[in-house]
Amino acid sequence: MRPQDLAELLLLGIIWGASFMLMRTAAPEFGVFALVEVRTVLAFVFLMPFVLLARQLGDLRKHWRGLIFVGAFNTGIPFCLFSFSSIHLETGLNSILNGTAPMFGAIVAWLYLGDKITKSGVFGLSAGFAGVLVISEQTLGNAELSILPILGALGATFCYGIAACFMKKHLSHAKPFAVAAGSQLFAALLLMPLAIAYWPMQAISETAWRDAIILAVMCTGLAYVMYFRLISNVGASNALTVAYLVPLFGIAWGYILLGEVISMQSILGGCLIIFGVMLTTGVLKKVLKRKYAV
Repeated sequence: MRPQDLAELLLLGIIWGASFMLMRTAAPEFGVFALVEVRTVLAFVFLMPFVLLARQLGDLRKHWRGLIFVGAFNTGIPFCLFSFSSIHLETGLNSILNGTAPMFGAIVAWLYLGDKITKSGVFGLSAGFAGVLVISEQTLGNAELSILPILGALGATFCYGIAACFMKKHLSHAKPFAVAAGSQLFAALLLMPLAIAYWPMQAISETAWRDAIILAVMCTGLAYVMYFRLISNVGASNALTVAYLVPLFGIAWGYILLGEVISMQSILGGCLIIFGVMLTTGVLKKVLKRKYAV
C-alpha cells in the first residue's frame, strides 16, 4: 500500500470515527428521525455531482427497486438505530459495537447466500459475541441504562449485513456512486413522513446544525467517495481494514472532545469483537500467512 493510500485510509478511519461523536452531540436536539433525514438529504446532494461526472445516473434509474431496499437496510434503519443508541451510549462504545457488522455479514451470507463458515470463523463469531456480552454486562450493571441502546446498535450492524449480502447478490454490477447516492435518496424519501411528524418543536442550536451538516457532508458523502477511491486503488479487502480503525478513532474523539473515558471492561469487550471479526473475515489468517511467508 502506498503512503498516500495509507494516509487516506487513516483519514477515513478518523472521519468515520467522528460520526459517532457527531451523532451523540446532534441527536438529542434533532431527535432520531429528523437527524437522519438531514443527514441523508445533504449526503445525497453532495454525492449527485459524482454520479453525474461518472455518468452513473443510468444505473441509479435502472436499479431503483433494489436501491429502495438498500436505502432502507444500509442507510435509513441503521442510521436511525445508531442515532438512538448514540443518545444513550458513549461514542467509543458505540463505535466498538459498529465493528460487529462483518460478523453479522458472515452470518447472513451463510443463511442467505449459502457461504461457508470455517472453524476459525465459528470461533471468531463466538469471540466477537463474547465481547458483546462483556460490554452488555457492564451496561446492565449501570442502573441508568438499559439493554435497548446496545440492541439498537447491534440491530444497525445486522442491517448492514443484510444489505451487504443483498447488494452482492442483486446489485453486484451496479456502479458504486449510483448505489451510494441512491441509498441516501431512498432512505430520505422513506423517512420523510417520520421526520416531519417528529421534527423537534424547540429551536435547534447552531452547534447541532453544524454537527449535523458535518455528519452528512464529511462523514457520509465525502467518506463514501474516499472509500470507493480506496477500493479502486488498493482493493476491497485492504479498504475494509478501515473497520478496525473506526473504534480506535471513535474512542479518541469521545475522549478528546467530549471528555468520555471508556472503561477497561469496554476495551476488553472491544478487543474480543475486533479479534472475532479478524477471524471471521479471514484477515488474521492472511496476516499470519504474509508474516511467515517473508
